[in-house]
Amino acid sequence: MPSRSIWGLTPKQSVAFECARRGEADVVAGCVELLAGRDVDDELVLALGGPGARSILDGGQQYWLRVWAMRALLYAWDDTARPAVLAGLADQAWRVREMAAKVIARRQLGDALAGVAELRDDPVPRVRAAAARAVTILTATGA
Repeated sequence: MPSRSIWGLTPKQSVAFECARRGEADVVAGCVELLAGRDVDDELVLALGGPGARSILDGGQQYWLRVWAMRALLYAWDDTARPAVLAGLADQAWRVREMAAKVIARRQLGDALAGVAELRDDPVPRVRAAAARAVTILTATGA
């Protein structure tokens, strides 16, 4: 794998690059750690968050770490992340709840149907929309 800066890549490309570099299981494990509020190495945070991650590492709004970790689970997956994704449905940060609904839809986590259905009443329109899409996908696929 060539050594190059990951800036300028889409989140999907950046996660793929990091998976190739350290392994998908390690990336997913790091995401689970971030979702639990624990620290991971700065290189992973930079890979997940891109250029904006530097300000978070310097003490910015820490909920972005959970947003980026959840978003990365759209592109890298292992079933060990399932409990963290389900817990994300109740996160205080609406962006995390929105991403959790998106991951549930992408990964077709049928056991999350009841939880994601509740988010259709979330106060944030983007969360409600992501939850509605997830419910539609889960019910259509029978997941």
